Amino acid sequence: MARVLTVKGFFARNGPLAEAHPQYEFRSGQLDMALAVEDALAQKRHLIVEAGTGTGKTLAYLVPALISGKRVIVSTGTKNLQEQLFFKDIPFLQQFFPNLKACYLKGRSNYACRQKIYDAEREPVLSGLDEVTDYQIIREWEQTSETGDRAEIETLPADSTAWAKLDARGEMCTGQKCPQWERCFVTLARQRAWESDLIIVNHHLYFADLAVKEQDPAAGILPEAPAVIFDEAHELEDVASQYFGLTVSSGQFDDLIRDIRATARRKEFSSLDLDHLLETLAIQAEHFFLCFPEQEGRAGFTGHREFLAEHGDTYATLRNGLELLAAHLQLVRQAPEELAPLHRRVLELNARIGEWMEGASGANVYWIERRGRGCYLQATPIDVSGLLSEKLFNDGPAVVLTSATLAVAGSFEYARARLGLQTARELIVPSHFDYQSQCLLYVAHHLPDVRAPGFVESAAREVLVLLQHSRGRAFVLFTSYSQMRQIHERIAPALDYPALLQGSKPSRALLQEFRHTPHCVLFATSSFWQGVDVQGDQLSCVIIDKLPFAVPSDPVVDARVRAIREAGGNPFYDYQVPQAAIALKQGFGRLIRSRVDRGVLALLDSRITRQRYGQVFFDSLPDYRFSTDIEDVERFFSHV
Repeated sequence: MARVLTVKGFFARNGPLAEAHPQYEFRSGQLDMALAVEDALAQKRHLIVEAGTGTGKTLAYLVPALISGKRVIVSTGTKNLQEQLFFKDIPFLQQFFPNLKACYLKGRSNYACRQKIYDAEREPVLSGLDEVTDYQIIREWEQTSETGDRAEIETLPADSTAWAKLDARGEMCTGQKCPQWERCFVTLARQRAWESDLIIVNHHLYFADLAVKEQDPAAGILPEAPAVIFDEAHELEDVASQYFGLTVSSGQFDDLIRDIRATARRKEFSSLDLDHLLETLAIQAEHFFLCFPEQEGRAGFTGHREFLAEHGDTYATLRNGLELLAAHLQLVRQAPEELAPLHRRVLELNARIGEWMEGASGANVYWIERRGRGCYLQATPIDVSGLLSEKLFNDGPAVVLTSATLAVAGSFEYARARLGLQTARELIVPSHFDYQSQCLLYVAHHLPDVRAPGFVESAAREVLVLLQHSRGRAFVLFTSYSQMRQIHERIAPALDYPALLQGSKPSRALLQEFRHTPHCVLFATSSFWQGVDVQGDQLSCVIIDKLPFAVPSDPVVDARVRAIREAGGNPFYDYQVPQAAIALKQGFGRLIRSRVDRGVLALLDSRITRQRYGQVFFDSLPDYRFSTDIEDVERFFSHV
């Protein structure tokens, strides 16, 4: 465009944005946020912003980022929001910024590996009719895809085991020695990133890249950028904890052994010695992981010394097996380019298991998780504030943290303490929605306590009544997968409306189906609590089963509670309640997305009205009209 764009001019009452939108409303909060982001980028200062739903925060950070002329990384909380930015917001902005170069990147497991797909035609890697069927879908799609992103395949089940054998995760990657290197979807994605002014990633990829660069600064996939904007920044603590921690699992041994066997067959270096080493290692790993408690779920582990005293021989035998395997692979002369990543994996797995068993640190909580046949040994930092302060906020890029849910009862104290953000400007931009007229907050005060045995049955009946009043058009959001499935199974057959279930299809496909199916109901969990935008009557009710407190017996939560208590704090009010208040705000934020939206927010957890701490939740939520009478819900929908 001929005119020179400025942030203030872009958002002016008669500016380019107003011209592009005949129904555009000037929002002073959006301009305030955009100017604050502009100032943060120009002065290389950190900024923390809570922008209420409807303030237009996405444009409020994207526009100053583009006008700045700097390369900016935008990191989102979920892949759903990442795709929304790239496929909806960026195309809209290209009319104002015709030379805009933007791209989006995901983790490697989201991309197909062309070499694996071609190899699978000749090698027996697939098992069962489902995998063969999924392979045909993937093979046909690969021939026309420009990105290799599995989200494009709407007909592929979310839990496809075939995809896990064909994706581009780095364990088997031979890098530039791969025949498909020039055509590799990951290579092409990296090239787009280096050529882009705006790079859209998700928090998992950003922190995975940060962790990789800690070991080897040249190994990251993200280019250097003077600024990073974290949308849905309330997710940072949990995501950073994963990547500053450590995981060793039985599945890593299974995958390693399977990949070595497959490569040996393909490159013809199988031998009796190698077969014996692999069979022995499989038995050693099985014996080692059987030494840990066998109950399903997550449990803390503090008995490293006792474990080594009782099972030290089993542990030493496993590490010796890894050392022998590494030595054998080093002697094989065939296919050195494919053996290099396998050899590296053996050495890294040996180092990680040694670090988990022998490097017990007081800064970490050590825990075990059993999921089905898998056993996971985890080490998670109890407090990531110091790590984030050192690796992200000190002497790094200018960081903008934003979300609709960063403040608790009007204060950023909780977020700043958990993230180690010492110096930053602050801004709270309230929503301009009229929540009193647009929305009813209904609490099912009559239901039994959420911990009572009869809660699920009572909650299912309540959900059915609510959906009858709303005529479908609802998200039913849960704090656990098991409760989601239990209630879905109870009421889906009785519903007169289509009932979608998270996990049956990729999230993007589910959202598309929800948007285009009249009176649809979606049963979902945490990934739909944030970053999902459905405007209009299609979403007129959001039902939440419980106050989203973290499970107190979870070893990470338990360790953080104990650390706060030992430091003289009150873990319930300093950590557990603020965390749950932010999560509840996220779930409720799905409903009112524009000034014409109307709907009911229903909470099935009566603790918010019965317990003293419930006031913190009410003080953190917008000023909704409130009721505990189901007849008010019926009256509300009779006028919608």
